[in-house]
Amino acid sequence: MKKLLNDPRNVVVESLTGLVRMNPGLRLLEGSRTVVEAGASERGRVAVLSGGGAGHEPAHAGFVGAGMLTGAVSGEVFTSPSADDILAGIRAVDSGAGVLLIVKNYTGDRLNFGLAAELARADGFDVRMVVVADDVALAGSSDHAGHRGIAGTVLVHKIAGAAAAAGQDLDAAARAAQSAADSLATMGVALGSCTVPAAGSPSFELGEDEVEWGLGIHGEQGVERSALASAAETVDRLLSACLAVGRIPDAGRLALLVNNLGGSSAMEVSLVADAALTWLQERGLDVVRAWSGTFLTAMEMEGVSVSLLAVDDGLLDLLDAPAQTSAWPALSGRVNAEPFLAAPPAEAFGLKGPALAGRGWTVLEAVLRALQDAEPELTAMDQQVGDGDLGHSLDRGARAVLQEQASLPCRADLLLRRVSAVVRKSIGGTSGPLYAVFLLKASEALTGIDRPASADWARALAAGQHGIQDLGGAGPGDRTMLDALAPAAEAFAGAGSEPLVVALRAAADAARAGAEATADMAPRRGRSSYAGDRVKGHLDPGAWAVYLWLDAAARAVESSD
Repeated sequence: MKKLLNDPRNVVVESLTGLVRMNPGLRLLEGSRTVVEAGASERGRVAVLSGGGAGHEPAHAGFVGAGMLTGAVSGEVFTSPSADDILAGIRAVDSGAGVLLIVKNYTGDRLNFGLAAELARADGFDVRMVVVADDVALAGSSDHAGHRGIAGTVLVHKIAGAAAAAGQDLDAAARAAQSAADSLATMGVALGSCTVPAAGSPSFELGEDEVEWGLGIHGEQGVERSALASAAETVDRLLSACLAVGRIPDAGRLALLVNNLGGSSAMEVSLVADAALTWLQERGLDVVRAWSGTFLTAMEMEGVSVSLLAVDDGLLDLLDAPAQTSAWPALSGRVNAEPFLAAPPAEAFGLKGPALAGRGWTVLEAVLRALQDAEPELTAMDQQVGDGDLGHSLDRGARAVLQEQASLPCRADLLLRRVSAVVRKSIGGTSGPLYAVFLLKASEALTGIDRPASADWARALAAGQHGIQDLGGAGPGDRTMLDALAPAAEAFAGAGSEPLVVALRAAADAARAGAEATADMAPRRGRSSYAGDRVKGHLDPGAWAVYLWLDAAARAVESSD
C-alpha cells in the first residue's frame, strides 16, 4: 500500500481538519468527525445533514456550504457514523426550522441515521429523513438489502440544499429531495480496486483486461465481471441499465452526472462524458444539465459511474440555484449546444504543378515507413530515458504525411514546407516543433530549385540542423538528436560533388556513430536531462531516430539507382 498517511487510525480526522483549515466558512465539531457551516444554527432555515463512511471524498464534507449541505457526519473509512455522532450533528445544525437527513441506502447508514432521527425527535427536534437508492445494478435480483445509494446522491444534496436555502419549510424541502431520489438512476463500473488504509491490501483483484460492473462505493465487488470494453461500449451498458429500471421517462428533460470513482484520469472522465452526451442525444433524450468530475469516490478506485435524473421545472430551478462549496462545480451544468468552432482555412502554398511521384515519393515513403516500423523500438528507448512518447509521436507524424500523399507537391522546397506543416499539426510535444522547423529551414535552403543536386541537399540538411539549434537551444554534445544530425550534415557536406547516394550513405553512417556516442554523454538538454546519470549506457532515442530515417533514405536511393 502506497498512501500519504500519518497514523491510519487518525486519517479521517486529519483529512477533515485539512479541509476545514482551507475553508473559513466551515467548522469541525470538536471531538468529532462532523463538518458544519459556520453560523448554521443561527440562520432560521431548514438544515440539511448528510454523511456516511469516509473514503468517498470530496463527499460528504466537500458539499457543505451555502446552497447545499449544512453539515456532514463522517464515520471511519467505509463505515457508517454512529447514531450519537449523527445526533450531535443534528443538534449542531438545527436553527429551529427542522433538519432534513439525506441518507444513502446502506444498512449501517440507514440504521444509524434512523436511530439518531428517533432520538432527536424524542428530544423535541423536527427531523425528516430521505433515503437515496439510486443504484440500478441490482435491479434484476431480489436477494439483496435493496438498491444502494451511490453517486447520484450528490444531486439530491444539491436539490435539498437549494430548497432549504430558498426558505422552503421542512416538508417542502423533504418533498423536493424525495422527488429527486425517486427520479434518479446510477450505474458504475470499476477498472480496479481500492485499498482501505487500515486494511493495507486491495478489496478485490481484477485482471489487466477485466472490469467490474455494478459495484458499490465501499470497495465491494459488483454484480458481474467482464473484459474491458471501449468507452462508448461502457457508456452504452451503463446508460441502458439506468433507463431500464423505469425511473427515467422516455421523454422529458434529464440531468447527467459523470462521476470519477477516484482513480481515473480527468481525460477518461471527459471522454466518458462526451460519449454519454452523444448516446443520450442520439436517442432523442433532452439533456438540459450535465456535470462531470470527482463527486463521490471509493478511495482511489479506477472507474466511473453515470447518473441520470429526470427533472421538471421545480427540480431544474433547484439545480440551477447558486451553491458555494469546495466540491460542487462552479460551472452551471448547461450543455454546450455549439461545441465546435470552424477551423481557419489551411495555409495555402500556391502550388501549381505536378504532384510528388516516382523516386521522390519512393524515398519519402521509405523514410515514413521506417519511422512507423521503429515505433516499438523508439518507444522502449524513450521509456528508459524520457517520457516514452517519441516512438508514438514519430509514428503519428508519419501516418499523417502518408495520408497526404495525393496533395504533396513534387518540387523539393514546396514538398518540405508541406511536410513541415503536416508534422507541425500532427505531432505535439518536443518532436513536433523541432522536426517542423528542421523541414521549414531545409525548404528555405532549396527555394526555387527544381532539381536539387547533392550540394543543395547538403545545404538544406545544415540549415535544418541550425534551425533546430536556434529554436531548441541545444547543441552537439548535449545528448539530443543534434548529436546524430550535426555529424550527418558535416559528412553530407564533406561528400562534395559525390553522387547523392554516396553523400546520403556517408551522412547515415555518421549519424549512427553520433547516436551511439550519446550512450556515454551526460544529458544537458531535453527530457533526459531530468534523469541525470540514470541514462548512462542508453542511446538517445531522438539521435537514433535521425539515423533510422537517414539510413532509410540512403537505402531507398541505393535501390532506385
